[in-house]
Amino acid sequence: MSDDKVITDSSSAPHPGNTQPIKAVKKGSRWQSALLTILGVTALLVLGMLGGYSSGIAQRRSAQREVISTQLMEQFQYALVDEQFGRYEAARQRLEFIIQNNPSFPGAQDQLAKVMVLSSIPTPSPTPPPTPTPDMRGVQALYDSAIQLVAAGDWANAITTLDTLRKQDPNFNTAQVDGMYYFALRNYGVILIQNRGDLEGGIYQLTLAERFAPIDATATALREGARAYIQAASYFGINWASAVEYFRNVPSGIWDGNMTAQQRLRTALMRRGDELWAAGDACGASSMYEEAKGFGDMDDLSAKNANQAFQECFPATEAPTIEVTEETPAGEPTPEGTPPPTE
Repeated sequence: MSDDKVITDSSSAPHPGNTQPIKAVKKGSRWQSALLTILGVTALLVLGMLGGYSSGIAQRRSAQREVISTQLMEQFQYALVDEQFGRYEAARQRLEFIIQNNPSFPGAQDQLAKVMVLSSIPTPSPTPPPTPTPDMRGVQALYDSAIQLVAAGDWANAITTLDTLRKQDPNFNTAQVDGMYYFALRNYGVILIQNRGDLEGGIYQLTLAERFAPIDATATALREGARAYIQAASYFGINWASAVEYFRNVPSGIWDGNMTAQQRLRTALMRRGDELWAAGDACGASSMYEEAKGFGDMDDLSAKNANQAFQECFPATEAPTIEVTEETPAGEPTPEGTPPPTE
């Protein structure tokens, strides 16, 4: 028998006087309705799952873009540091990496062109120094020489002598040699940062010294100051607002062999003031100029802008006028507490 056979409902039996025909109910129509309901629910579930999946993908892509953007910004800052210290090949590679990942990265194209120009400028070839004669002295003689060099404060030669000694006999007076290594590396690193402005070289020597023993507070402060200077210098000439912010945290005595942190901060304050003045922020510019004055004279442009910004931010007010009445002759004010004259 077919499922579509006609079923009559006894409850719908004809009553006397009822002239309406008996309605037939098909059993298959109920299954069709249930099937459509199941299909509809399934479709809604599938659409919901697809929507959630798409949202998850969008979130992951957004997070990935943020990570890439952060990495590219770090590489750009490192490229600026490489350029400043003459490492043009390293800077070029970083900038090319940035452009490959984001061709529209702000300033990358211009900076790459600048690095290419700088790297093409020929540098004079220094006369190669004569090849040093191999030190054939025995370990005891090297050890005695290292003691004399450390006592004389000749840190660079002391380190070289200790290197030769350790290559010949790594186990010779290990504790004493380690101690001389520490003092020579520590003091050489301090001299490189303080006296020569060789920040990276000083950081390197102090890091080597730390392998033998913890470095003292003075050396630690110098190393952190050198690191802060390098980071701040990466914004110098690129982002004056950031340069001001970072150089404020660099000890004023740290320098790079060319300018001290204080000199760079003064320059950054002037240039940031010029930017704010050009943008119409007279009070912000005046604040920058006032801070720059505390570190020395400003250049002509910033001095001119500073005067105009101060006048606009702090306009002169009119002096109050004294009203002269008949009871009070001009130039003869009534003493305080004296009653007015009666008519």
